[in-house]
Amino acid sequence: MSLLLSCLRRTGLLGLSLVLVACGAAQLQTNDSSTSPASSSSPGSSGKSIKVVTTFLPITLFSRAVAGDCAEVKALIPASSGPHDFQARPGDLAALREAKVLVKNGLEMEGFLDKLVASAENPALKVIDSSRGVATIDSPEEPGHTDAKAEVDAEHSHETGHGHGHGHTHGAVNPHIWLDPLRAVQQVETIRDGLVKADPSCAEGYRRNAEAYTTQLRALNTEIAGQLKPFQGKTFVAFHDFAPYFAERFGLKAEFVVDVPEINPTPADLQRVSEIVERSQLQALLSEPQEGNRSFNALAKDLGVRVSVFDPMETASEQASRDPGTYFSVMRRNVADLRQAFGG
Repeated sequence: MSLLLSCLRRTGLLGLSLVLVACGAAQLQTNDSSTSPASSSSPGSSGKSIKVVTTFLPITLFSRAVAGDCAEVKALIPASSGPHDFQARPGDLAALREAKVLVKNGLEMEGFLDKLVASAENPALKVIDSSRGVATIDSPEEPGHTDAKAEVDAEHSHETGHGHGHGHTHGAVNPHIWLDPLRAVQQVETIRDGLVKADPSCAEGYRRNAEAYTTQLRALNTEIAGQLKPFQGKTFVAFHDFAPYFAERFGLKAEFVVDVPEINPTPADLQRVSEIVERSQLQALLSEPQEGNRSFNALAKDLGVRVSVFDPMETASEQASRDPGTYFSVMRRNVADLRQAFGG
């Protein structure tokens, strides 16, 4: 018999990514309600839930939403760390050896993963690539970015004596698909199909949970589209290259300063941003407070632009990572801050 679980918790997070935004004007209207969809599930006939390992925050949220009580979901990367910061621990190999399913974002976001899975030596492990079938956007090569990325990788390799494959740079395709609610729907449905295949005894629960969550994702997409419609065509410049899927979905234009958060902007990067500000009359910064990039903060001051926030959802508190509703509260906070930055 299926067990119906209600998850109606609300979580708000600060944004993490630095964005310059084109000016505009509209009244800020946001939906304060942020709820997790109901979770319905029933453990299989054995009475034991399967073990599922996820990689980082959005994949953990999506997997927990689909799994309900049917599966025990454990994140490989602590919620307070992003995939760019990952350092393997002995317990990670043990978790992968015991798991039946591994769920990842894909698109080279988890550059460390292949070697770790090989080291775990679990031939029965089923890997779900949640990016399968999702339309992607190429990662552009901007002047100065390639040299900066190479410098960071070389420095890391020199300091550690070897490469960890942490994915300090994005690959040919931008991996931040989860920031588009409709691409997130595809990710959730792929996770659903993978879990149904791995654990048919709980198929009904997985399907019901996924349906509830994707219904909310589609509603969120409609909500955000309405709130950002007055700003279509406006330009923002993200500190690192997280924004193209979000921008494409909602009719905005995205630029970026550096490929990944670990890279410091070069003088050429700062000059390029200054030119964008002058050309587009940008009026606000959405910053990454965790990075504490003083050179970019100084640039914002020099240019006379305001400071706000945008969270690319790569990290969170441990509590927030356990609530699938975190996705909705963070996205709504992002949109509210973005509208304010546009002048709304």
